[in-house]
Formats: sequence, structure tokens, C-alpha cells
Amino acid sequence: MRLRYAGVCRECGASLPAGTAAIYESETKTVLCLECATEATEAMSSDTEPPGTERAVADPGVAGSSARREYVRRKAKDEERLRGKWGRFGGLAVALSDERPHTKSWDRGAVGEERLGARLSALATDGLAVLHDRRIPGSKANIDHIAITPGGIWVIDAKRYKGRPELEIEGGILRPRVEKLLVGRRNCTKLVDGVLKQVDLVRDFVGDVPVTGALCFIEADWPLIGGGFSIRGVHVLWPKRLAKVLAAETAGDVDVAAVREAVAARFRSA
Repeated sequence: MRLRYAGVCRECGASLPAGTAAIYESETKTVLCLECATEATEAMSSDTEPPGTERAVADPGVAGSSARREYVRRKAKDEERLRGKWGRFGGLAVALSDERPHTKSWDRGAVGEERLGARLSALATDGLAVLHDRRIPGSKANIDHIAITPGGIWVIDAKRYKGRPELEIEGGILRPRVEKLLVGRRNCTKLVDGVLKQVDLVRDFVGDVPVTGALCFIEADWPLIGGGFSIRGVHVLWPKRLAKVLAAETAGDVDVAAVREAVAARFRSA
């Protein structure tokens, strides 16, 4: 049904604005998003599959889907607030009002993930697998993209920031070395911390498989020559450069298909 009122999926915690198609369970008075309903149905079907039946490949996910849902939720909430404030002039108020910056940032982020996701999906072959928008178990956070190559796993965070990404190094011989990530002279080192946390989560799950982190800035002010760098083991680069790096990772003994299925089962589509 299409929800009359906004709700939250009881499985994944996704916000479901009014008008969203979803499953409403009258007995428990809870709602279930269509993605979780589909996963539940597939799980039930797999339990009854006869021996020898070929299993379906795990869902690769949709790049930017959770950011897009959050944008839609916030936009609907903003419009509801305006309609409540202006009464019968609410429609006009909505039409004349600009989106709130924080709401608009979710749309901007979703577009960045979608663009990078399309480029990464174009690389997918038997020797390179890509998963998008993966839910972190026990958290509302997600991993934007995961790429699996014969050389290992890449955990990729997409950012659509303005300005030039730069590495600033302080200290050295007499003082502790400190590396900072600047974007347009803004200190964005916390983004590196976020990627490293995601890398640790994936590494704890896969064990001996190498795991590398990457920050991919879409539409940033990259120089014509050079520009990419590494900070605390996290690669900082742009979509085209990232695609080349991944495509070149052909050496290694990682079973791409097996690792893909295991990672997709652990970090499910958000």
C-alpha cells in the first residue's frame, strides 16, 4: 500500500515518507520497506529450493539509495512544516521557498554516489565485483561502495565537495608527524577517520583478505597533472583515477565471486 503517514521500516530503519509504497502489517502496526520485504521473500524461497538449484547472485545494491531516501524524507518534512505554518497558502509557500541547505546536501551527496556508482558498475566483470550502498550491521550508517578485485577489497566513500583536496603535513623530525586532509583549505581529516572505521569493520569480517580504503571526490578542483595522494593508508582520488586503479588490480588470489557473496550477505543493501 501507499502509506498515509510517514513511518520507519522495522527491519532496516529507513525513513518512509507518506505516499511511499510499502508493506503495512496490521497485527504489529509496523511497516516494511519493499527492499526488506523482497529480501525476506527471497530468504524464505531459498529455504525451499531443491538440491542442485542455482542460487541467485546477491543484490549489488543501488548507489545513493539511502541518501536519496533521506533527502526525500527531509524534503517532505520541510514541506509539511511550511504547509502547517501557512495554512491555505502552504502550497504557495512551498513553491516560493528554497530548500534548506542541510536538506539539499543529502540530494547533492546522493547525486555524487549515483555518478560514482555508475562508473564503478561499468567496470564489473568476473574479475571485479562492485557493491553499492551497504548497510553496516547494528548501525544506521552505510558504506557507499565496495569493490572486490583479485588483489583485495576496496572500501570507497564518495564525496561531492568543492575545492581542491590536499595533504598537509605538520611536525616531523622534532615533533610528531600529523597528516591532515584539506579540501578548499577546510580541514576534512574526519573523513579519513570515517573510512578507516569502515575498513576495520570489513577487515574484521574477511580476515586475511587485504582491505584498502579510498576517498573519491566528485567535482573537486583536481589539478591537470598529479593530484592523487594517500593519507594514513587511505587513497584520495577522483572517479576516473579510481576506475583505473581498480581495473589494474588483476594480480592476486582472491576468489572474487566467493568474497562478493560473503560480503554482500554481511553488509546487506541499504
